[in-house]
Amino acid sequence: MHIDDLKTHKAEIRKSVLQARNALPEALRHAAAQSVIRHFSNGITLPAKSCVSGFWPIRSEIDPRPLMRELEAQGMTLCVPAILDAQTIEFRAMSFGDALVETGFGTMGPPADALVVDPDIMLIPLAAFDRAGNRIGYGAGYYDRAIAALHQKNKHPVLIGVAFDAQRVDHIAHEPHDVALDYILTETGLIAASPQG
Repeated sequence: MHIDDLKTHKAEIRKSVLQARNALPEALRHAAAQSVIRHFSNGITLPAKSCVSGFWPIRSEIDPRPLMRELEAQGMTLCVPAILDAQTIEFRAMSFGDALVETGFGTMGPPADALVVDPDIMLIPLAAFDRAGNRIGYGAGYYDRAIAALHQKNKHPVLIGVAFDAQRVDHIAHEPHDVALDYILTETGLIAASPQG
C-alpha cells in the first residue's frame, strides 16, 4: 500500500473506531477501569520497583488511573509522558497526590522540574489495535519515537496497549517506524500479541 494510501486508511480506521469508543456507556467505562486491574494482575508479573509509564486519560480513553494507583500501592514507580515539542515526549516520575500541570495534548502530569525516568513497562493509549499488536495512535507519532529512543539506549520496555474491546479491528497495516505492542489490555482480558494475528 502506498504511504499516502496507508495514512488515509489509518485515518479512516481511527475515525470509525473513535466514534465507537465515544459511544460506549458510562457504566461500561467505570467497570472497565476496574476490570483491567484484575486482568493485568492475573497476566503480568512485574519485578519489584519497576517503573511503569501510565497516562492521564483524554477524551473517551479507558481510564488507567485505578490500575496505576494499584501498581503504586505495590511499590512500583509511576511516570507519565509530557510533550516537550512537536517531536518529543519525556517520562516524568509521579505519585498520586502530586500537583499536576497540563503536559500537552490535553493530558496532565508533573511539572518540568520532575524527575525524568525511563520506563520498564509502558501502558500506552491508542485509537485502534489488532490481534498482532499493531496500533493506531492519534497520528502524532510520539510513542513510536519515544520507544525508538529507548531502544537506542538499549532499553526495551514491555509495551501494553490499554483500550476497550470496541477499539479492536481485524488488521492494521504497519509502517517501518511502527512498533508493535507486546500485549493489549482490555475490559475482557489481557491479549498477548500474536504476529500471525
